[in-house]
Amino acid sequence: MYSVPLLLTLAATLAPSLAAPSRTLEARGPSQCAQYSSLSTGSYTLYQNQWGASTGTGSQCSQIDGLSGNSLAWSTTWSWANSPNSVKSYTNVEVPMTKKILSQYTSIPTTWAWSYTGTNLAANVAYDTFLGSSPTGAQEYEVMIWLGVWGTIYPLSDNGYPPTPVATPTIGGTPFNLIVGHNGPMVVYSFLAQSKVTNYSGDLVPFYRYLQTNYALSPNKYLQKIQAGTEVFTGSNAKLTTSAYTISIR
Repeated sequence: MYSVPLLLTLAATLAPSLAAPSRTLEARGPSQCAQYSSLSTGSYTLYQNQWGASTGTGSQCSQIDGLSGNSLAWSTTWSWANSPNSVKSYTNVEVPMTKKILSQYTSIPTTWAWSYTGTNLAANVAYDTFLGSSPTGAQEYEVMIWLGVWGTIYPLSDNGYPPTPVATPTIGGTPFNLIVGHNGPMVVYSFLAQSKVTNYSGDLVPFYRYLQTNYALSPNKYLQKIQAGTEVFTGSNAKLTTSAYTISIR
């Protein structure tokens, strides 16, 4: 996945917070800094995914900071320069999932408490999900939920840049701008929170239901992947700190 100056793509209904037992595990060892390294704990895997590192100059390291029940703490630190219109990485976490058609999901509750620091940031914090006609076939739809964005970067848009939202839905009490674009044949729906949501508690299913009702997204499409992370362009001395992340895919 790639980006141009005002164009961004990859490759995120309030719900009760997921309960977390009080037992806390210690931090999980040293940072990972290799381009495609990963770390796992519990059901979570943290992927470095520096897929665009060759377009810039810099470095990035990530680590798992702890696990309390099913609540994951993780962080990534980075500085990237050059090629400001190119993505350097999408460091993200995933959990295993049974890939089913949309109509078979009743709820995907998730929480995400995070903070971002740094200088001259061009980055986002976003869920990134993919759908297709089979569990492992071609990705036909990308559905993103942006909880925060820095710099002049925007999702893929079919109506120019800066993009004009095609709708302004409120989902789970949070107002979003919906941008629709294409990455080749893949349709990209991007829900941008109208202001940064640093302590999110919601359910992903209502986003798909909204698209089914308003944009004819088929309920027979398979949900193939759910990721949560940060897509990085440029900046210095940056750190995304996730103090608590949970997701339950039912």
